Amino acid sequence: MTGRPILNSNKVHPAICTNVAQHHCDTVNQVINAVENNEAVVIGMALNPAVKKARKLLEEHGLKVTYLEFGGYGSMWQERLAIKMWSGWPTYPQVFVKGILIGGASDLKKLIINKAI
Repeated sequence: MTGRPILNSNKVHPAICTNVAQHHCDTVNQVINAVENNEAVVIGMALNPAVKKARKLLEEHGLKVTYLEFGGYGSMWQERLAIKMWSGWPTYPQVFVKGILIGGASDLKKLIINKAI
């Protein structure tokens, strides 16, 4: 499978390498830790109805859900951007089950319907 291109680290000027490597790394590390240590993780933002749908679907499927909320539409956008850059998933919620990114709420629903999780 070929994926989207990601800039190779040798193409980043040494003067900014630290900035690139540390861009909201605490936030990303919080997400990584949650994904590695919980059965199901939903990463979202306030007032997003798809986040609530995803959480409800997981709970109805019998999974224990850990929810990480990063602001709303007008706040914490930089933290959410760092998470998107890490995962490669362009929207919220981001749903992980047993350490695997499965997409958003509609992707989750399709997987449950097809008994793929």
